[in-house]
Amino acid sequence: MPFFFMKYLLRVTLLCLFIFILMNACKPSSPKADLLIQNANIYTVSESQPKAEAVAIIGDTIAFVGSNQEAAAWADDHTQLLDLQGKTMTPGWIEGHAHFMGIGENKMNLDLLQVRSYEEMVRQVAEAVRKMKPGEWIVGRGWHQDKWDSLPDPMVKGFPTHQGLSAVAPQNPVYLSHASGHAALANAKAMEMAGIRNISPEAPAPASVEGGEIVKDPLGNPTGIFNENAMALIRSHIPEQSDERNEQVAQLAMQECLENGITSLHDAGESEDIIALYKKLAANGQLKTRLYVMLSSQDTSLLESYFNNGPEIGLHHHFLTIRSIKLYADGALGSRGAWLLNEYADMPGEYGDETTPVERIFEVTLKALQSGLQVCTHAIGDRANREVLDQYEKAFQQVPDRAENTRFRIEHAQHLSAQDIPRFAQLGVIPAMQAIHMSSDRPWAIDRLGQARIEEGAYVWRKLLDSGAIVVNGTDAPVEPINPIASFYASVTRKTLQGTPEGGYEASQKMTREEALRSYTLFPAFSAFEEEIKGTIAPGKLADFTVFSQDLMQVPEAQLLNTRVDLTIVGGKIVYERKP
Repeated sequence: MPFFFMKYLLRVTLLCLFIFILMNACKPSSPKADLLIQNANIYTVSESQPKAEAVAIIGDTIAFVGSNQEAAAWADDHTQLLDLQGKTMTPGWIEGHAHFMGIGENKMNLDLLQVRSYEEMVRQVAEAVRKMKPGEWIVGRGWHQDKWDSLPDPMVKGFPTHQGLSAVAPQNPVYLSHASGHAALANAKAMEMAGIRNISPEAPAPASVEGGEIVKDPLGNPTGIFNENAMALIRSHIPEQSDERNEQVAQLAMQECLENGITSLHDAGESEDIIALYKKLAANGQLKTRLYVMLSSQDTSLLESYFNNGPEIGLHHHFLTIRSIKLYADGALGSRGAWLLNEYADMPGEYGDETTPVERIFEVTLKALQSGLQVCTHAIGDRANREVLDQYEKAFQQVPDRAENTRFRIEHAQHLSAQDIPRFAQLGVIPAMQAIHMSSDRPWAIDRLGQARIEEGAYVWRKLLDSGAIVVNGTDAPVEPINPIASFYASVTRKTLQGTPEGGYEASQKMTREEALRSYTLFPAFSAFEEEIKGTIAPGKLADFTVFSQDLMQVPEAQLLNTRVDLTIVGGKIVYERKP
């Protein structure tokens, strides 16, 4: 036998032996699966295997995805069996943009999301006063004058004034954030503590604030409304919270996430002390929701630290990652702080606010590229979005060797110029949008922008998807409740949560249900560089799942909002189970 052929046979034999060993190594070993989920209607969001019936989990990782019959081989006496009895299961839902601590704060402070009049808000404050000592701060969030059933008199620049709050809380400072988080209403006591008082014709007006506004009445007196950066004039006087209270806030936020099927959350801007809290909770195994954290750009020393040291990825079994920066280019549409190319339709001469100079956005973007950090910039108005895209592109051109696969994001991307829509895909910039904003805001947003601008570029996720962009979904909680079903519904119907209008607003911009599911699973995983471990149900990925009360991919549209989260599973552990 020729020597070369003997060598060939030896190679083949060794190869077969290797394959045999590999195949046997891949077979389930005892204990086979720690958890075996069976009899499920599984949408995997994986193109190679879109549907399945069963999943086997070892530790915190998926080991098998397939049929009930095949799954039986993965069980032994030590395996926990979970029979879903036909319920629908998907990859764990990922909240693509929210404020984690704000979610918990809303549980502890006045929650004004459901308030429908100024008088109702005043009544809530009056009730809080009865429970407080004089001098204690009353803090709340969630009011939105455009969602009220009636408006008070007076109104200045479209906002209510402080007099009603000041009357019921003369000895307690009151600070109530607008639902958007980009404006706030303070009472007379809070303004007095901040040194902002009524003025006489001879007295100087309160100092102006770069990137913000103290709204004043025709006489020049402060109305109590503080827009954008001006909010800090009041907020800086609110006492800092204790570590114990912050930990309680975080626990409340976690519970709210898990009850809504959120297994991971992109936290849009945190300070050094809150990041330290997250690290402590993660190290102690107390984080139950995985956090992808953006650094607050307002904390310059924190940014410099990460510029020097780089990101922190996958800490404590992938429960905490810190690798991005949150910037603010403008304000919100509701407070007319969104920065527009053309003036507001309902307030001629008003264009919104540039809350961070574009030079600063470029500076941070360039440093982030050089440090391996992602940049996520809040931009709602069409001018703000254009400016941010321009700064990103300028930075990419300056350091082209670092410009590949940056996955830079624009948070909200709510109102775009037609010529800027294709630039997202062209530059590889990800629009992180919140479909529920369309549902809540569209009825009044048309007054701000007018029909032509609404149709051209407001909430246009269909145009973005068709151009090749990756669209990330979410709620911006606590601006909106964190319930992902509501945002999913808005994505596919373009309706308010009351089911109006028939056919939806700008119906051509609807997502399909498959696209909406990807926008809550695979796309946010990709936007956080985590698509290898999250976003689909496949072997080797983290065992994070959301189980629903009905098949949200098939039920009639009118029944979608009746869907409930029955189970939330994180790392192969059931962390929430809905009671009947």
